[in-house]
Formats: sequence, structure tokens, C-alpha cells
Amino acid sequence: MEENKKRKISVEGDLEFTGLKVTKPADTAAGFTGVKVAMEHGMKEMGIVKAFSTLLHMNQKDGFDCPGCAWPDPEEPSKVAEYCENGAKALAEEATNKRVDPDFFKKHSVEELSLWSDYRIGKSGRLTHPMVLRPGEVNYEPISWEGAFDLIADHLRYLSTPDEAVFYTSGRSSNEAAFLYGLFVRAFGTNNMPDCSNMCHESSGAALGETLGIGKGSVKLEDIHEAEVILVMGQNPGTNHPRMLLALEKCKKNGGKVISINPLKEPGLVRFKNPQEIKGLLLDGTPIADIHLPVKINQDVPLMKLILKKLAALDREKGKVFDHDFIKKYVAGYVPLMQDLEKYDETDLLERCGVSETLIDQVVSLLAVKKKIIICWAMGLTQHKNGVENIKECVNLLLLKGSLGKPGAGTCPVRGHSNVQGDRSVGIMHHVSPRLNKAIEAVFGFSPPDKEGLDTVHAIKAMHDKKAKVFIALGGNFLSAASDTRYTAEALQNCDLTVQISTKLNRSHLVTGKTALILPTLGRSEKDLKDGEQRFLTVENSMGKVHRTKGLLPPASDNLKSEPEIVTGIAHAYFGEDHQVPWLEMGYDYELTRGKLGEVVKGFEGLGKRSEGSGYYLPNNVRTLDFSKLPEGKAQLSICGLPEHDLAEDELLMMTIRSHDQFNTTIYGLHDRYRGIYNERRVILMNEEDMRSHQLQKEEVVNLSSTYDGVVRKAEKFIVVPYDIPRGNIASYFPETNVLVPYNHFADKSNTPISKSVKVRIHKIS
Repeated sequence: MEENKKRKISVEGDLEFTGLKVTKPADTAAGFTGVKVAMEHGMKEMGIVKAFSTLLHMNQKDGFDCPGCAWPDPEEPSKVAEYCENGAKALAEEATNKRVDPDFFKKHSVEELSLWSDYRIGKSGRLTHPMVLRPGEVNYEPISWEGAFDLIADHLRYLSTPDEAVFYTSGRSSNEAAFLYGLFVRAFGTNNMPDCSNMCHESSGAALGETLGIGKGSVKLEDIHEAEVILVMGQNPGTNHPRMLLALEKCKKNGGKVISINPLKEPGLVRFKNPQEIKGLLLDGTPIADIHLPVKINQDVPLMKLILKKLAALDREKGKVFDHDFIKKYVAGYVPLMQDLEKYDETDLLERCGVSETLIDQVVSLLAVKKKIIICWAMGLTQHKNGVENIKECVNLLLLKGSLGKPGAGTCPVRGHSNVQGDRSVGIMHHVSPRLNKAIEAVFGFSPPDKEGLDTVHAIKAMHDKKAKVFIALGGNFLSAASDTRYTAEALQNCDLTVQISTKLNRSHLVTGKTALILPTLGRSEKDLKDGEQRFLTVENSMGKVHRTKGLLPPASDNLKSEPEIVTGIAHAYFGEDHQVPWLEMGYDYELTRGKLGEVVKGFEGLGKRSEGSGYYLPNNVRTLDFSKLPEGKAQLSICGLPEHDLAEDELLMMTIRSHDQFNTTIYGLHDRYRGIYNERRVILMNEEDMRSHQLQKEEVVNLSSTYDGVVRKAEKFIVVPYDIPRGNIASYFPETNVLVPYNHFADKSNTPISKSVKVRIHKIS
């Protein structure tokens, strides 16, 4: 391939401060302010008429699925507002009236654009035309769809082996698009299918698969309402999944208790003002968390072990604390777990977790007499070296209490993007599934590869080592989402070709291979038309329910294609007319695709019809207490070790977090309203005692570094903000601090980056 002239690209963009203002953190979430902010974003990006009319169709049975999080819709959604503040922001970003067209790229080079902040890049608008960045050039130029597909096919044919290509998937993609994408990649001859799950809930899938036999949660939305106790761990629902607060409110009204376990006391779990009710807008709202345990970063296992030890002691003393009938019938490993718990000293566990014993005893007293228990969690548990064991320790509690397979009880990993679970269900994975391979061969007549592919972190290394030369992304912002930003940037720049299938401009369009393509696609809110007829797609929510999504708005450009059309266009260009898979036909005939999907993947039979209305649930063995595929035919208790970080005397443990004006790597604005931080993202939240010990003043500017395996990574220019966070811990936003997360340190078994427990040093600027 032709060599690239070195482009002068900034990997991190604008590092200038934007005017920090700090106030007292909020003590309530949502309410009138949330409605006001949502409307402001919508009207600014779409205009008042378009904003109101479109929002009324979001998350409705005959409408489109929110392009934000994967929280499930109720059976009877609110006709007025079945969306949250951040859902409205996500729609505003997608349905913006701003456009990134060929004139935009003619005016702005990638070198110039790379100097912009991620916020400014994202606010540029919707992509309108397929564009190509040729070797040595710094400006994208238009290319025809046929030309783009042929260019990709030529690069793929040039490879020495299919394993020199990497095919990434974002959770935004529909079931149909993801199925076609996985089918193409396997037909091409590789399992190099990293996806965004690798960077977030892969730890959940690994832990739940080994202990319960399915890598998904077991609860339905109605279970949240019926629970007696809900533990919300390592999660900030007020920002990341605001509609979850509606469900927690119903739980509270039904007499349930909520326990928050998180280093930060997030306002969304303090008090919630329901914006769907007049009293929620005008009155004080509903208190949510009955108990908050401010656990130190990644000390959840010591905390859970201490809770289990105390519960076990009560069970021995009084009985009826653990559900021994359930354990005998459904659970393996009880005696070894009890023996292991005896090895731990309660005082040591208490010191490690950093939580008051009085608060822990309150939790133990509550759990001891309750059976309908749900544990919800997110990245605060999964993105650690021991992320898988964090989840297994939670499963231990549920199994001992018999809190599975009954109403109001179970596991609830809260997924981020709106179809990340569906992507995995229909076959997006780097692992080899013999059953899936056999079904594909039976239906389509080719043999999929049986060699395990690359996950995200190993795909980055392969590109960095020049062992992978083509990178194709079905959605997402890979550079900003991945760990070790500079290393990842070098990996992408080593590629001969990078391809981004996207709705909006992001930094991954600027840090590219020698040749780069942008292929613009339809958004969730837009009509998907073929020969004048509107088509629908399907998605799966965080609780395993599959339903339709059908857009409302005219496409942002006449030059857009749907994701299924783009995927099959690439496949047709590569394979030609004679391949056994009818690629072009499946790209425009979604019913044909759904029919084939139903033949290949259990649970998707009759998808077109069954996805009508509120949709249907996929099979879930935990709900029926069927553990027949596990050892001894039983759910598995786990013996987990304690996390070890070996901090140097001058090191702190950092977790990356989102601001309230953010969803994943998409930055809607510069405020973190609930935490009282405005107009700035380059901040670190720090305990005031730690500030004094490091001789730091409020709002002092510092640099950060992390050191792993002798490699020092640096992040410059951050403002210190005093905050209520455990000593020895700090928090800062991603993607700004992803530069500090080492690519080669990740969770055991799941390979999820350690983004929530990074050892860092703070450096005063002289």
C-alpha cells in the first residue's frame, strides 16, 4: 500500500480551560430543571416544533428507540414523556439541524479539526456524504458509495490473511445490522469482532456466564417495582440511566429499600423529582437511597465479604437468614464458600472498604430478613483487574438468599448503549460459538472460522504491531472510548485503511489510517425508506426484551444509507454476485434478514411479528432456575480474592467517570450539574484531606501521570476540585483521562480495561 505522508494530528485536541464554576452539589435529580435543560438542548439543535413533535415519538410502541441508554420501556409508556433529560440530549445530537458536508471538509483539514475539543467536534453536525481521506492528504473529499465499497473490498483482498482485518461494533447498531455484520465478517474468514461490550460489561457477561449460565441479567422492569431491597452498586443512574429512577421510585412507594454503594454520593440516588408528575415538578420529590455506603474505589469485594460473614454468623445463630432449601436444590459450592469466609478478618475487611461498621450493620440487618433482593451495577464494578470477581461476589449474595428466579429478585447489569446487548445476542463476539457456527453453515452454506478472534485491547495491540492493517467500525468513537489514547491513536495510524460508519463527526474520523473512509448512516429517529416504503428495525433492551424501532424524521441527507445497506454493500463488493449469501437482497429486504436471523439464533424466530407493540423477552434460564448446562447442573458460588493495587506512597487510585452532560464519549455540554461543576471538564475530584497532604489548593492546576511496567503516561492541565470522595481516591472525566489507562492492564477473563482503578500521581506545576 502507498505510504502516508505524516499528518500533524492532535490526539487529545484543545486543552485550554473553558471557565470553571463550582457550586454545592445538588441534592435532587430531574424535576423542573431537568425538563428545562432537556427542552433547551432540543430547541437549540432542532428548533421548537421539530423537538417537541419528535420527542413525543421516542420510546413509544410505534416510534423509535432512544439513541441513548438501554433502559427498558414500561408496558404502557407515558404518552407525554417516556424519555429522560439525557435521552432528549441524545436525540438533539442525532436530529440536529447542523450539517457536516463536503464544503465543511473542504474548509477544515483533519489537522485543524484535530485541534478542536471533543465537544466542539461533536457539535459540528450530521454527516451527509461518504468521504475519503487519501494517503498524504489532509482534507476529506467526496466519494461515491460504489467507490467506497470497492475501495474497502480492494484493501481486504490485499491482506495476507483475513485476520489482518478488525471489525468493531458499537452498541447503537440494530439487531439486523449487527447480524449481517457478523455474518459478513465470518464469511470473510475471521472472528476479529471486538465490540463496545469488551470495554464495559464484558466482566458481567463472563461472571454471570460462569455462575448462572447466561451472560445477561435476570430481572424484568416489573421486578424492580416489586423488590424488597435493591443494591445499586458502582452506578450513577441519575446521569447514566435517569429513567431507572422512575422504577426505583415505584419500588420505594411499594415499601422497598434502596442501598447505594459507590465512592461518590450521587444526587440521583438521594432524592428524585419525577418529571412525569405535577408533584414531582413542584414538590420536594422522593428520597431514593435509604443507606449510602461510600466504599473506597474497587473495595467492593471486601465490603461484600464482610456483609456475607455477618449474614453467615446470623444464619448460624438464628437460622433462616440464608435460603438453605434453595441452596440445596439449585446451588453448588456452599461449604467451600463458608470455609473461605472464615479465613478473613472482619477488622481488615472493614479497613479495606472504608465504610462505617454502623452502616454495614444496618445493611446486614435489612438483608437478613428479606428475600426479594436485586443487585444493579454498572462500570464501577466491571472496569477493574478483578471486575469479574466483583460480579461473582454479588452473585454469591443472591444465591445464598435464594434471590433468583422469583418476582422482585435477581441480577441487573445496567447496560449502556441502546442495543449493546442485542449485538451480542445476534452474534457479535470474538469468541467462537460452535452452535452458532453450525447454524450459520446449515443456513448459509459456508463454514465460519473456528479460531478465536481479537477483542478490543488485543485488536489495538495488533494494529499497533502492524499485524492488523484494516479497521472498520460499525458506529462508535473507538479512539475516545478505548484505553491508552495515545497508544490507540498510534495503532489506528499504523493501519492502511480505517473505515467509520457514523452519524456524526468524532475524533476517530481525524486520527486515521493512511486511507480513511467516513460512511454516513441513518439515525434512529430518521425514516428508513426503500422504494417509498418505510422499514423498521429491532433492538434488545437491558433486560432482554426485543422490540421494534421506526424513525419519524426525514433523513439528514439524501446520500445516507442504512447500516444494513452499508454492511451488505461492502460484502457484495468483496464477494461479488456468486456468493451463497444474497447480500444485496438481505440489505434491502429486512424481513428476509429477520427470517434468516431466526433460523440461526434461538429466540429470534418470527422476529418481525413478535417485535410488534412492546415486544417480547428472549429466553433466560435464570428466570426458570434451569442451571443444567453448568457443573453439577447447579448455579455456582465463587471463592474470590481481595483486590491488590500496591499503591506507592505518593500514588492515588483514580476512577474515570461521566459528567451529567455526557453519554459515553458524546459530550452534550460542559456542565456536571448534579456534582456542582460547570463549564469545565478538565477537573479532578479530590478529598480535602488528600489535598492538604499533597499541599494542593482549591482549583489549583496540576498534571497527572500513571506508571505501569516502567511506562509513564501523562495527562496535562487539570483543576483540583474538593469533593466528598474517600481518602486515597480521585475521580476525573473520560475520555480526557483515558490517556492514563494502560492498554495492557485489564480484567482477568474479560480483558476489560481497568478504567475505574488507575494508579496515578499528581504533579504540581511550578
